Amino acid sequence: MPVLPPKPESGKPIYERKRATPERLQVERRFEEGERKLHPVRPKAVAAAARPSTVEPAQVVYPPREITITEGTTVRQLAEKLGVKAKELLAVLIQRGELVTINSVLDTRTAEDVASHFNAKVHVVPFEELEAAEVAPEAVPEKLVPRPPVVTVMGHVDHGKTSLLDAIRKTRVAEGEAGGITQHIGASQVWVGDKRIVFIDTPGHEAFTRMRARGARVTDLVVLVVAADDGVMPQTREAIDHARAAGVPILVAINKIDKPEAQPERVKRQLADLGLVPEEWGGNTVFVEVSAKTGQNIQQLLEMIVLLGEMAELKANPDAPARATVLEARLDRGRGPVATVLVQQGTLRVGDTFLCGTVYGKVRALYDDRGQPLKEAGPATPVEVLGLQGVPEAGDQLVVTDEARARQIAEMRQSKQREAARGRAGGRLTLERLQEQLRTGEVKELSVVVKADVQGSVEVLEELLPKLSNEQVTLKILHAGVGAVTENDVQLAAASGGLIVAFNVQPDRKALEAAQQEKVEIRTYSVIYELTEELRKLLAGMLEPVTREVVLGRAEVRETFRIKGVGTVAGCYVQEGVLRREAEVRVVRDGSVVYTGRIGSLRRFKEDVQEVRAGFECGVGITNFNDIKVGDVLECFTVERVAVQAA
Repeated sequence: MPVLPPKPESGKPIYERKRATPERLQVERRFEEGERKLHPVRPKAVAAAARPSTVEPAQVVYPPREITITEGTTVRQLAEKLGVKAKELLAVLIQRGELVTINSVLDTRTAEDVASHFNAKVHVVPFEELEAAEVAPEAVPEKLVPRPPVVTVMGHVDHGKTSLLDAIRKTRVAEGEAGGITQHIGASQVWVGDKRIVFIDTPGHEAFTRMRARGARVTDLVVLVVAADDGVMPQTREAIDHARAAGVPILVAINKIDKPEAQPERVKRQLADLGLVPEEWGGNTVFVEVSAKTGQNIQQLLEMIVLLGEMAELKANPDAPARATVLEARLDRGRGPVATVLVQQGTLRVGDTFLCGTVYGKVRALYDDRGQPLKEAGPATPVEVLGLQGVPEAGDQLVVTDEARARQIAEMRQSKQREAARGRAGGRLTLERLQEQLRTGEVKELSVVVKADVQGSVEVLEELLPKLSNEQVTLKILHAGVGAVTENDVQLAAASGGLIVAFNVQPDRKALEAAQQEKVEIRTYSVIYELTEELRKLLAGMLEPVTREVVLGRAEVRETFRIKGVGTVAGCYVQEGVLRREAEVRVVRDGSVVYTGRIGSLRRFKEDVQEVRAGFECGVGITNFNDIKVGDVLECFTVERVAVQAA
């Protein structure tokens, strides 16, 4: 066995020591120092870490909480709301199979599911609502300043609404409109001394109701115009119902007192019966007798409006981000999309980027009610806005925000709108949906519009229906009137998410089209007991299968013939749909149902036929009914039974 050379004092063999030159030792020392800096762990700890561990990693426990987000929330924004790192949120989304980035937009369902992973409950609100809450006026009371009242003028047709505004503004608006009737929504400003009033003149209650249906509360006061010679008319009652449904105070202007046949005291008695009691009679409604023609008491009316506005202590923050409501919008051939808006909070300036319903844009120009250009518009100022990417709808909220956010939310809303247009079911209330909501406790109040053939029936229903309310649900009558169901009735029911109950009357064609578009349920009855019994069972959650009418067609009676042994035969022209033999038919005269039965005979020339379609003439005989008159409308329909589950 060979003898090795003795080790030097360093403990290393000579051949190793020879290779350990100073330069090499210096390099090795630097390398070891670098390793210690990168991995400052002792060898034993490294070995222990290398061994498989039997201890489970600690699970992160997130406290339960609730957060509020808006549509179009991105991954980054949701992470900030949840108080977690964006990479943690991205990891959860990737595990769910979502290929997203930090700036990706999340739909509502995905945001709710991901938030539940972090033990959070999500409340989704519209963007405008969240913006309004973040800059709520009560949050900065020191920045609030008084603002002028916004007044809507309403009343029966031809009672002088626009003529009254004409006298106030000292313009000739009424003469410039077709037939002297208001054709569009107009907004104008009037100065009373150093006080300002903003007037909105509507073409009817539909626009007022549509704005309320979209959550727009723009009016502080309703001026109800009643002609002193005509008194309370059907549209006067409707105006009162619309104002009350919106929760807006009413000031009554009795117009045309210059006429010899004027009876202002009679008008006061009629309105007192409707709950508008004059102050001089111990009530709380302000009455002013005026004449739009002579200008009598116009100044007194304006002073009362200013006084009521001061009593309401109306205030706004001009320094907040601007918020406005669209009064009307149109596509101008030369200027593109144009919207008339009423600024409610903040100050809208040229150059501001905004979101408005399903469209966005940048303010290119502002014009006041007289067409003069403006640089900015403060609270309670009506202005025309140019610079929209599309035409918004009346009642849409305009909110100033950054361009990326505005475009992002507008595109998402447009996508949802396209989906809805492809046939997604509407959100209006039907008996079936109401029954489901009653079971889950979602409905606390059922709003009903009542129409009947005579005033006596209206009074009976107004007395009976509120008594059907129970501990869970209150039945509220929005409006009750005589005559056929109109488009205005449908708009009122749509705005309140209610139903229409028709007793011995039918909806006209425009009302049916509006009801189909707005998804408003119209229930027709001929026996009061059936009406009250069905609503009672509905509110009690015990509604049995109900019947639904499907209108097949309508025909107008243009001639009548008396045939011996047969009876009266109606010579008809089918206006729409189809008339079918042996089908149900109702005879409608002046909007009221005079008879309901079956078609006994149906003939084209001398031939018996099973059906006659729109655009053709025919002879119709109704079983056991001969009192057919020229001008009557025959409605052919079938009855289907719809099962509704019990609670």
